[in-house]
Parts: sequence; C-alpha cells; structure tokens
Amino acid sequence: MASCIPWHCAELFGQEECQHYVQGPEDVKVELLSDSSETDSAVVSWRPSQYGIAFLRGFEVTLQGLGGAQIACQLFLFRRNLSLPASHSQLVYTSDPFPGLALGAQYAVTVMAIPVPEEWDKFYYHKIFSTNTCAKKHGIHRCKKDWYPEQIALKQGVRAEVTVTFNLAPPTLGVRKYFSWCYGPTGKTYMGITPDFSKNKTHCSFLLEGLKEGTNYTCEIAADEVDAVRASFDFQVEQGKRDAAVGGTAPRPLALILPLALSLGFLAAILLLFLCRRPTLWEKKADLKPDVIVERHQGKTTQEEVTLLPGGGVSPPRLLICYCGKDGPAHVRAVMQLGAFVQQHMATKVCLDLWDSLSLAEEGSISWLCRQLQESDFVMVLCSRGLHHRPLAPSRSNDGNDNKEEEEEGGEEEEGGGEEARWLICPAAVALIGEELGRARARGRDLSKYMAAIFPHSEETDIPLEFGLVSRYRLPGDLPLLFSHLHGVALHAPGRYLEVEHLSREGLARVPSGAALLWAIAEAGLAEEAAAARAAARQGEETVEEKEEEEEQKGQRGWAEGAAVAV
Repeated sequence: MASCIPWHCAELFGQEECQHYVQGPEDVKVELLSDSSETDSAVVSWRPSQYGIAFLRGFEVTLQGLGGAQIACQLFLFRRNLSLPASHSQLVYTSDPFPGLALGAQYAVTVMAIPVPEEWDKFYYHKIFSTNTCAKKHGIHRCKKDWYPEQIALKQGVRAEVTVTFNLAPPTLGVRKYFSWCYGPTGKTYMGITPDFSKNKTHCSFLLEGLKEGTNYTCEIAADEVDAVRASFDFQVEQGKRDAAVGGTAPRPLALILPLALSLGFLAAILLLFLCRRPTLWEKKADLKPDVIVERHQGKTTQEEVTLLPGGGVSPPRLLICYCGKDGPAHVRAVMQLGAFVQQHMATKVCLDLWDSLSLAEEGSISWLCRQLQESDFVMVLCSRGLHHRPLAPSRSNDGNDNKEEEEEGGEEEEGGGEEARWLICPAAVALIGEELGRARARGRDLSKYMAAIFPHSEETDIPLEFGLVSRYRLPGDLPLLFSHLHGVALHAPGRYLEVEHLSREGLARVPSGAALLWAIAEAGLAEEAAAARAAARQGEETVEEKEEEEEQKGQRGWAEGAAVAV
C-alpha cells in the first residue's frame, strides 16, 4: 500500500500496460469498526472482476465526504511480473482503515482498477454510505444533540393545572436550561425552565397553568441548546375534578338514590332480555330453508369478526414520495395533500421535498435525495406525463404570438415545478431506483421497498419501464392496498377482513385532509384535460398550416410545369 500518486497511467506503468481494458471491482462493501473513539473508522473490501484480470496492476481506493473535499486515498500496487488468473476473481481485498470519519455524516467511496485507459468507462465502482450516529455509537447519554427527556410524568391538581416532571440530562453534557412549548386551542405558550440542582439533580418539575377543562393539549420539552431533540407528550385536562376535590355544601342522600338506581337497572335488564329473545322465538316458529340459515350465519360471522389494526406502534414506517413538478401547480398540490393525508391517517412518516426546503438548500438536491433513499423504509414515485416528456427549450421565433404562447407555457411550468433543482429530483430518483432495482433483481433481493403510483388523470403508460416489477397503485382508490403494503398486514383472512378508518371514498370525504385530497385530485384532472385540449388545438393549427403550405407548393410546381411546356 502506498499513498495515491496523481500520475498518468503511461508514466506509472508504461505505454504498453495502459492499452488493456480492466473492468472495475465487484461486491464493494464498507464496514465500520467498533471502537471507543469519538469518530468512526471504515474498512473497504472488494473482489476484482474476471474481465481483464490478467492485466490488473492494482487498485486505488478514495474516500470523500459528500459536499466536501477529498478525505483520504490509498493505492494498492502488484508486482510488475504478476499475472492473476480468472480464479482469483473470488479473492477478497481489504483496504487499511480510514480513521477520523465524522459521526452522522455521509461519505462516498470509489474503488478503481488500475491501469485505466482514457476511453474505458467501467474501471471503477462507486458507493455511498453513512457513519454511525453519536447516539448509536456512544449512547444517548453521551450526546448533547441527540439527548432528550425520556421520563415524563403528569399530575393534575385541584384546579385546571398540571404538574410536569421530567428527567434532567447527565451532568457531563453541561445542560443548564430547558424550555417547553404547549399548543392548545388558544395558541402556543413558551416557558423557560431553570432547574434548581441544589434540590434535585436528576429530575425537575414545573407547573402548567391557565388550562381549560376537557381540552386536549400537546407539549414539547427539550434542552435549551441549538438543534436539541424535543420530547412531545399529549394530555387532556379532566373535567369535574375541582367539584370532586372541594365538595358541595348539600350532598344528596345516598340512601334515597341507591334503591331507585337498582330498580331502574332491573327494569332495563328485563327489557333487554325480552328484546334479545324475540328474534330467537320467531326463528323457531318460522319454516326457514337451510341455505337461508347458512347465509344468515355467514353474514353475521363476517360482520362480527372485523379485524382492527392495533395502534401504538414504536416507530411508524418512513415513506419518501417522489414526483414530477413539471405537470403544473395543480398536480403539486395533489401530491402535497396526499402526503398530508398519509401522514395524518395512515400511521406513516412522510418525507417530501416540499416540506424540507432548508435541508435541500444546505445539502443540495442530489445529496438530499441519496440520503432520503437510504434512510426511508419505502419509496413511492408518483408517475405522471411530465416524468417522460420533458418540456423542450423555447425556440427563438420571430412571430410575436408564438413567443407569447411559449412564455405563457414556460410560466406555467415554472409555477408548477419550482426551482430547477427541485423538479430534477424525480428524474434522478427514477435513475437511482432503476439501478437499485436492477441490482436487487440480479441478486434475488426483496423489491417491496419501492412502489409506483398514479392519480386518476394519469395512465399506466406514464410509469417508467424501470418499475416493471414493483407494486403499482392508482390513488386514492388503492389507499387500503397501500396501507397494507406499508404496515405489512393482510387485508383479508379466513372469516375476517381489515377495516382501516377513513380510507374508503366515503371515509375520505368525512375528514378535512381527505376532502382536500379529493378536491386537489379533481383540480389536477381538470388542469390535465385543459392542457391536453391546448395541445390538441396547437396540433390542429400546425396541421392546417402544413396543409396550406403543401397546397401552395403544389400550385408553384404546377405553374412552373405550365411555363416549361409553353417554352
């Protein structure tokens, strides 16, 4: 192993050695070493390709941080007289450790086969990986940015006030102040918290006042540090606790109320028993056919055995939604409403570029996309017409009307797509997912991570060929199937079926986010029809102009032939 030398291949090995083609390595893997240091160390392993292995002279391994300069480089050279056979393609080569990698960062490793002819483009392998987070390597109690209160206890007092107790950060982190945000019907309230460490060094309590009985509240607690993780909790202020604690001046005599309550309960039980027995007596007297009895029993069993999905999952699945912004603002609004509904009513964490503009600006669109593709549990691409047909650049025509129409079209596209980097995310995602699907198919891996979906105003032909083997959904009709895919539950089982609230078309219309989704999809369909009508009108005008030009050319040719005959 030696340090990398930026020499040309001919200078390093001679002109004859650089005329052969050597294909890049295969099965590149990155392993993070487990140690107690404050940074990570990585070791890269790979296998050489059997194509051109007899002319292989070594490897170059480069490690680079995404968005940064070169970090490290290692050069592995063989002896001049060494010639490897094809069987050596199963050998595994390992690099020296790359130390000092920052925690919670992304790096790109490139393993390149040497020699490298200039006209050959398959001499390297590129892989992106992420280092361990501070919490994963050292534990949450040693990381200030990852720490958050894990123990939160609530206690309601005599009045409409709640005492909140939470655990303090370890003294080694040096956290001295905390804060709390509470959200209610009247807005949000901020409270700064400074614990008294002389009384209690592990826990702190503070009082929430001015609350309304019978009202739901959502609060957050975090350390008063930059980018601190917030711990959230929900509670409802109980009603009538003040009356129960204070008591009344004229209590009702229990001896008079208890016999009356027992009598009413006895009468209600007799009436309920009579109503329950009445259908049974009628069925004994009626002469019913056996098939009718079987159908009635099966219908009752199906409705009684309704499977409900248990709630309270530890961590909801993370779904990345990719789309094409060049289909207009109506299509973008439909995508945004779909993300809001899925996150609110389908127990799923949705990742959408429209909601993460700050990270996009900091990382760049491609780096942001690569990170989301790795961190997401599922990836859904909303396919549409603009995903295949990219708009052409406006032509420099002298006709003022043409320029005006093109400017209007360009304005609509810019309004729907936003910035150039934003609408390029979906084509890049399709290319990256297509490569990943190809590798997964070749190695027999699971393809359930990736999905394709379309709205009613799109067609099946709008789905790229790369998604030929992934699950396809037409939304919002297939929302129950999408829910089953995301949570890994079966919609039907012997004698039962899965009932998911608000996912049917009637259920969508009953909730605000579902009604907004239906309205946005309808608007997107109307906008698509209007765009198709405008395109058809423009095509008709071009056809008429072509016919007129053809007739004019025929007339000119006829005049020329007549003049030739006269001569």
